[in-house]
Amino acid sequence: MKLFFTLARKYPWQTILTLTAILFSGISEGFGISALLPILNTIFNQNTQASGADGRAPEWSTRLDQIVQQALSVVGIQPTMAVLLGLFIGCIVLKCILVYLANKQIGFTVVLIATDMRLTLLKCLFGSSWEYFIRQPIGHLTNGVATEAHRASTAFNFGAKLASMAIEASIYSALAFVISWKATVMSLGAGVFILVVLRRLVKKNRRAGAKQTEHTQSLIAQMTDILTSIKPLKAMARERQSDAVLTDTTRRLNRALQKQVLSKAALGSLQEPILTVFLVLLLYVALVYWNQSLTAMIAMVFFIGKILKQIEKIQKEYVNLAEYESAYWSLVEKIDKAREAREVLAGDRHPSFNRAIRMDSVSFSYDTREVLKDVSLEIPAGSFVTLIGPSGSGKTTVADLLIGLLRPQKGDIWLDGVPLVQIDIRRWRAMIGYVPQENLLMHDTILKNITLGDEAIGEIEVEKALRAAGAWDFVQDTARGIHTIVGERGSVLSGGQRQRIAIARALVTHPHLLILDEATTALDPKTEGEICATLASLKGGITILAISHQSALLENADLAYRVQGGTVQLAKGSSRMPASCGVIA
Repeated sequence: MKLFFTLARKYPWQTILTLTAILFSGISEGFGISALLPILNTIFNQNTQASGADGRAPEWSTRLDQIVQQALSVVGIQPTMAVLLGLFIGCIVLKCILVYLANKQIGFTVVLIATDMRLTLLKCLFGSSWEYFIRQPIGHLTNGVATEAHRASTAFNFGAKLASMAIEASIYSALAFVISWKATVMSLGAGVFILVVLRRLVKKNRRAGAKQTEHTQSLIAQMTDILTSIKPLKAMARERQSDAVLTDTTRRLNRALQKQVLSKAALGSLQEPILTVFLVLLLYVALVYWNQSLTAMIAMVFFIGKILKQIEKIQKEYVNLAEYESAYWSLVEKIDKAREAREVLAGDRHPSFNRAIRMDSVSFSYDTREVLKDVSLEIPAGSFVTLIGPSGSGKTTVADLLIGLLRPQKGDIWLDGVPLVQIDIRRWRAMIGYVPQENLLMHDTILKNITLGDEAIGEIEVEKALRAAGAWDFVQDTARGIHTIVGERGSVLSGGQRQRIAIARALVTHPHLLILDEATTALDPKTEGEICATLASLKGGITILAISHQSALLENADLAYRVQGGTVQLAKGSSRMPASCGVIA
């Protein structure tokens, strides 16, 4: 129940409304039944009087009569048989209405919890530092948003149902106590006995639920990684090895699910005979030793049966709650870790990039691996600069430091003479266009892939960006122009076309700095030459930083820096160039 109370504290009003509706639905049903039982007792008394037997009402009936009469006297109604029957029907109808409202509120709250947890996770992830983000398995995060959020919110449904059953059991217990306190105490004792005896099954189900969460997370993470690289796997006929990995994880998940099924099946199978044995014993004791009347027996069996049935349901809902709670705590852990790794953005100065961005004696390490040591370089505004060097030398790290995704452990980065730590980083990043090596486009239109859903960017701006990227001609030749669906990961387009769409996406916001991270590495020489010509046409109107070891980009560059062995050396040109202030129109 810890999980339900945790969610109840986070969503107090929703929980209060739900439990209030459930409480009054239980009271309504209890009052309706209380009105019905005296009628049954009157009929029984009439039958006993006709047979010459003592027709005195039993003590419990007198007490119920008094409760009903006092309640009706408050509103000035006489407790006739027609009134009592009408009251019974009205109370049952009211109960159904309140249960509907309670279930509706539970459903709305479940959806709200899932939505809030998904948005919270996404917000914390997007707000986390880049060093933390790149260490997270994408499949784990996908599982958190898709699966764990749903299972965590569903736990509230089970908890609310458990609470409603507890309320109903309490109301039935109160009415049963009026009839026979001995039978009530025995039934509650039996309920506790059932809960204690079968608690091991609950623990097994909780452990199986935790294993289910763990294996589902692993399976989705593995599937994400494998499906992302399915083409090379099939090309090398190595999909069988990947299939074996997924099969092993799936089988472990299946074993966890089987344990859940077994524990639930055992719980249901054991509860029924225990309840039956107890009811038979209770009837025997009531008939032989307590000398209860027939009406009392009917009422007692009804209420005691209701109590025990609610206790049975309570345990089943608790099993479901225990099964799903692992997903909630797993998702909370992801949120907490992402929140702890929140990126600290302390600067508040408005950025300007009219002269140059400069690194001064910068050093950076990933854990214990030193990547850059005492690096200094300058990128004048309006220039075309390339970073060259072998793979893993730190070229992308230099770009990440300039963007502000990473913070140097030593040294400073200056933007127009202002330390980057004093700059509003989000505003600075809004001045940057970034084109990565792998351009995985969304399965959507060309328009959506360029605007990324930003409604402030119109089709005219998209056309300008496509023209600047040299993509407008082939876009016009497609079936629906900018409204053409590009397919999964842009599969409808060629590699060069995808790259141009990515460049247009970077240019559409009129950036001051365009960064291309190995953007032409996977292209054929002709396409690479065309994109280099496109970049050369942008020179002077925008600052370009191209990370590459391709000669074509190097030839078009004003400056080139070689990154190797943790150092950066000027390989072409002079860093003291006249700066241009313009940006792409």
